Amino acid sequence: MTDSTVGRVAIVTGGSRGIGRASALRLAADGQAVVVGYGGSKAEADSTVAEITAAGGRAIAAQADVADEQAMTEVFDAAERAFGGVDVVVHAAGVLYQSTIAELDLDQLDRMHRTNIRGPFVVAKLAASRVRAGGAILTFSTSVVGTLLPAYAPYAASKGAVEVLTKILARELRGRDITVNAVAPGPTATAMFLEGKDEAIIDRLVKMAPLERLGAPEDIAEVVSFLAGPARWVNGQVLRANGGMV
Repeated sequence: MTDSTVGRVAIVTGGSRGIGRASALRLAADGQAVVVGYGGSKAEADSTVAEITAAGGRAIAAQADVADEQAMTEVFDAAERAFGGVDVVVHAAGVLYQSTIAELDLDQLDRMHRTNIRGPFVVAKLAASRVRAGGAILTFSTSVVGTLLPAYAPYAASKGAVEVLTKILARELRGRDITVNAVAPGPTATAMFLEGKDEAIIDRLVKMAPLERLGAPEDIAEVVSFLAGPARWVNGQVLRANGGMV
């Protein structure tokens, strides 16, 4: 906990599970009040809030479809009502469908792009007008944009769009003292990542990183904490947190 984080207010979309949950817990431990954004599971969001408050932190839960501008506006409104403003936005919500291009279900592609492209634009649009000076906006990409693994083209394409959004938004906020960066995790042990993968596939992915393990959600939350707090001279960047993968 540092002076740069105590008293700040963070919105974390996808904050009820996986990397989003770990990020919400870490930011709360850093002294930030946290709005735990969630799409479906109120019980998981309430559990995250309860863990934060039990540790002496401040948190509320707020439900919204990240691709719905009015719903996300209400999340920002809730943050301002509860805590007085917004300093940090961590957009961790996302969906993943794996498919080769030849076998691609275009309906799945449309659903993924609604969440993974429209969603970040909705959140970024609101954050650009409502995050206070000295704040930080964080998006999420993926290291697959660089590793180019087969069956990840639809997902990686959606995250490539997020990287461009991030870099251009950083430039559009010139003079506002707001940093904008993306975190691009490698294979991380979350339910979304592990779903549908057998032991052989996981072992192969483990060996791609020199550290020879999967990332933990807490590993990524550590990067979020850095970019959302003390990293005031890191801006317009994509930080690949992947244990040394290409």
